Amino acid sequence: MRAFRIVLWTAVVALAGVLVWLTLEVTGSKQDLAEKPFGEPFQLVAQDGSAITEKAFQDKPTALFFGFTHCPEVCPTTLFELNGWLHAVDPDGTKLNGYFVSVDPERDTPEILGQYVSNVTDRVKGISGPPDKVLEMIKGFKVYAKKVPVDETAPNGEYTMDHTASVFLLDHGGRFAGTIAYGEDPAVAQKKLQNLIKG
Repeated sequence: MRAFRIVLWTAVVALAGVLVWLTLEVTGSKQDLAEKPFGEPFQLVAQDGSAITEKAFQDKPTALFFGFTHCPEVCPTTLFELNGWLHAVDPDGTKLNGYFVSVDPERDTPEILGQYVSNVTDRVKGISGPPDKVLEMIKGFKVYAKKVPVDETAPNGEYTMDHTASVFLLDHGGRFAGTIAYGEDPAVAQKKLQNLIKG
């Protein structure tokens, strides 16, 4: 019986230690989100061919979306809606940045991405680059993206992409400030962007 109690108390102490560690990890992560720019440093290519880094997300509040040009519904819908929201809350385009990062850089060259984005909006800029560098950036921003074959038997290897569908909101300085979910009520989305401008 005594041995059982020792084992039980040892397990309780170990569990308490794990819980303390998890609490510190979560608290530390929240503090990092609140104090440091979101994501990791990167060097990619804007749709006009110019170099772009994480500094682009830090000069003013930013709406940041991850998607791809072959996306059948979520990406074009989000891009269209984001364009409307940005024009509504920031008519002259001086208070908010908008960016669309490709999760499919193998097909989405900066030029192709630029054509796609500019067909929908004049307020959002596309970002792509070498696939390995884009993948690093996506991971650094904790975005889910996975290649999914359309048909295993297709000889041309057609695929689509599963990916995070939310718009990330970053404050002045690039810190995480929230998200706009896919299908968010337009009035709520605009209010979030207005709050982002106010800081």
